[in-house]
Amino acid sequence: MTTKPHEIVERALELSTADGCVVIADEESSANLRWAGNALTTNGVTRGRTLTVIATVDGGQGAASGVVSRSAVTADELEPLVRAAEAAAREAGPAEDAQPLVAGVPQSADFTDAPAETASDVFAAFAPALGEAFATARAGGRQLYGFAFHSVTSTYLGTSAGLRLRHDQPTGTLEVNAKSPDRTRSAWAGAATRDFTDVDPLALDAELAQRLAWAERKIDLPAGRYETLLPPSAVADLMIYQLWSSGARDAAEGRTVFSKAGGGTRVGEQLSALPLTLRSDPGEPGLEAAPFVVAHASGDEASVFDNGLPVGPVDWLRDGTLRHLPTTRHSAALTGLPMAPAADNLILEGGGKQSLAEMVAGTERGLLLTCLWYIREVDPATLLLTGLTRDGVYLVEGGEVTGVVNNFRFNESPVDLLGRAVEAGRSERTLPREWSDYFTRAAAPALRVPDFNMSSVSQGV
Repeated sequence: MTTKPHEIVERALELSTADGCVVIADEESSANLRWAGNALTTNGVTRGRTLTVIATVDGGQGAASGVVSRSAVTADELEPLVRAAEAAAREAGPAEDAQPLVAGVPQSADFTDAPAETASDVFAAFAPALGEAFATARAGGRQLYGFAFHSVTSTYLGTSAGLRLRHDQPTGTLEVNAKSPDRTRSAWAGAATRDFTDVDPLALDAELAQRLAWAERKIDLPAGRYETLLPPSAVADLMIYQLWSSGARDAAEGRTVFSKAGGGTRVGEQLSALPLTLRSDPGEPGLEAAPFVVAHASGDEASVFDNGLPVGPVDWLRDGTLRHLPTTRHSAALTGLPMAPAADNLILEGGGKQSLAEMVAGTERGLLLTCLWYIREVDPATLLLTGLTRDGVYLVEGGEVTGVVNNFRFNESPVDLLGRAVEAGRSERTLPREWSDYFTRAAAPALRVPDFNMSSVSQGV
């Protein structure tokens, strides 16, 4: 059996009889810890491999593509997989996004190296610190629940045009929930990391202890518009949805909030009075991502024909002005906008220096959120989103948190929020809680919004 990922890629390319072929081998290993009631409950390590074959055939009416992905492919299953992709391409109609396969990109020197791996020792320093947090929580009458997850995915990309590229992506998430002994109060904290050397369970427990103390006083508030401090996690979740909804083609065709009245896009328009910059950069320290396109399927913002295309830094918003929208080669040609493939990270910066605690101290009366969840789109034309607050909404009075209030359903557009925000704090790496299964590499500041729309009271936790 062929076991080395690069050998599988090479063999699949050799087997291909299509006009063009792209092969992506994703080799993943993961490790996890879970705990409940201040005690570890489970831990484990897994490994897996997924192979994606993209075949292109150049028919009389244009190129078509066929994509087939399968897990745990053996040597005997490799040729049937390649043939299935070719059959899918021949049965498909011409691909609207068809382009020549990418060529001429510098090759990865480590393409033939063994895949990177994670193991339980990634928690070597973290686990003892977690044990100390358990002891501290136990002494303080708190119970900690949560999990730590770490994975490393080595992606091998080969094409019939000669590309041989490889990227290793570590991803780590930490989520902790603290509960009072009577289970009437709870609080959440989370963090994103590459290697668990920069997360502090004791610091998270201290934050959770403070939030549980805040929740000892409960206050009911009606729906309405409130001055609201959105923490980095909530801001990141909203900005990620905005990025996912900002494809250049949809905007040019008049279907999104980034469409310009009368035609075209809003690129060049001022969206915020604050000097906000929203950007992606595969080389961002601590948030590193693949420096080339890895597209397992075609969609509004991705094209399988672009696999291997270099990905560089892009400012989506610069000093409050919309500068770019995500494009493929196809959508760039359609819209006349520059090529701007999105990296797998997102950074919002506003030039602020204040921490969230300092922003609380400067609040006369308002709400402090913990995080958002169940975010869904209501209206693509305005990017109106709805969702719920979760795990603590706190009332701030005279610069101090005075109690916990009920949860709310909100109705807001992130684009409108950027225009109405009056203060941005210090940008910091954060875990976007709603999208943490899909998008973990983010940094954002807290934002002060003077009139955040809490549309109804929610019974959510």
